[in-house]
This record gives sequence, C-alpha cells and structure tokens, in this order.
Amino acid sequence: MTEDDFLGRLRTFPLHPGAQGLRDDTAIIGGHVVTTDTLVEGVHFLPTDAPEDVAWKLVATNLSDLAAKGAVPAGILLNYPLGDDAFDAGFLRGLAEALATFDTPLLGGDTVTLPCAAPRILTVTAFGTDAAAPPRSGARAGDALWVTGTIGDAGAGLAIALGADGPAALLAAYRRPQPRLAEGRIIAPRARAMMDVSDGLLLDAQRMAAASGLAVTIDLARVPLSHAYRAHAGDALAAATAGDDYELLFAAPADGDFPATRIGGFAPGAGLTLTRGDVAVPLPASLGYAHAR
Repeated sequence: MTEDDFLGRLRTFPLHPGAQGLRDDTAIIGGHVVTTDTLVEGVHFLPTDAPEDVAWKLVATNLSDLAAKGAVPAGILLNYPLGDDAFDAGFLRGLAEALATFDTPLLGGDTVTLPCAAPRILTVTAFGTDAAAPPRSGARAGDALWVTGTIGDAGAGLAIALGADGPAALLAAYRRPQPRLAEGRIIAPRARAMMDVSDGLLLDAQRMAAASGLAVTIDLARVPLSHAYRAHAGDALAAATAGDDYELLFAAPADGDFPATRIGGFAPGAGLTLTRGDVAVPLPASLGYAHAR
C-alpha cells in the first residue's frame, strides 16, 4: 500500500472540518495550526547521525509545516523512545538548542521504552498561532510557482553523510534544515497556496497542482541552486527530485515581490510539465520520495 492509497482510505473516515480533507500537511482547530511529523531511523536519518542533529531535524521539520501556513510556533509535544543513555543525552542537548533557536516551548508528550536493537521512531506534534494559513489547494490558473532559498543541498548532503566527498555546507543542509518561519509570515498573507518542500520539488509541486485541480510547469533553468551545490553536483533535475529541502513552495501572482524565486506557473489542465528554458524535458522515473511498503 502506498502513502496515497492509505490516505485515500482514511478520507472515507469521519473527518473533522479542520482536517481539510487530509489534503494538507496541517489541521486547523480552535484557531491553531496543528501538524505532526515522525522521523524513523534508517528512513529519515542515519544510525550514524549525531543525536543532537536528529533532535534539531525533528523539531525543524515540524516547524517547517507551520512556516508554510505563516504561523508563529506556540509549542510542541514530543513522543520519545528511551534507549541508549548516550543517545538520549545528546538528543536532549539538541532539543534544547532547537527549541531555544526557534523560540518554541515544550508542552509535554510521552516517553516509551525502545526494545533492544529496534530502530528509533521519533514524533513531534507542533502547534502554531496567528496563521494566514494558505491551503495547498488554492492555486489559480495564471498564478506563478515560487520557491524560497535553494534546492538540492540536503539531497547532496545525504550522499556526503553516506560517505561521498563534499563540502560541509551541504552536509549541514541535510543534518540541520532551517524552517522558513520568517519568510512564511511574509509570504502567507499574499500566497494562494503554500506548502513546504519535503519529498522533492517536482513531487510536491505536482501535489499542489493536483490539489488545486490544475496543471503546473517548472523551468529547471530557474530552479535556484546554491554555489556549493553547483560546484559539487550542478544537476538541477537531481536537485528537484532529492527532497529534504524544507523550503516554501507557493502559488502567487507572477508580478509579486517575494523573498523567493519564480520557477514556473499554473494553467488549466492536469499534471506536471518540465522545461529547461524553451526546451521540453522528459519527466524522470521518480519525482521524489513517496512512502510505500
């Protein structure tokens, strides 16, 4: 069963109005934006990753969903499996650093026992306030597609974490993503649709277009790449499918003034089209990372 199959079945269940049909990364309830993300050892982080970095990434990925709604973090709940004392102590150091950096208090959570040799499964639920909350589904035909920051650094950083040579800046992008909270508060009031880029730029753009009932085109020549990535890899298509970027992807008028790069646009129809300037580019076999058994 794929992630889409599973979500399709969940949509047949009784849903709260704030669940937004399970077509968004957040729920809206009682004036709060609520989101939850889980990191699984061996899937979202490596067994060799420092526990301080794992804690940072767990908090940052949740706050990235709040950033995509223009929300201010109000606090988090943490579910944590106690196991190795050294890992647990390092995780707490990283958690304290992340919460202080993003001015996000701890609300509570749950602790359980980690069975011997079991992979760690870590969950945070985050709450935000003061959200403009543009939905994933609000893009209109004629809107431009925009993205903050640069794309592909974390994907290259993962390869470096696995043993490839490469610069420390790319490794840091993988281990310590930066949720675009300030940018989200600037952009959200004027965006028609917004989400963060977690599973790959192409896949997430396709999801936004599908939720909005539109087609989307992306110009690979416009995808913003960092100097470190250009020197190390330079492939925009690989960057656009890698995931773990946690930049903000949004639909807004083409003539808007945003702290972001315009990379494409929406039109009537369905599906994703790629170009490089005026030249059509075939879609790759995989648009990004999709969970499946």
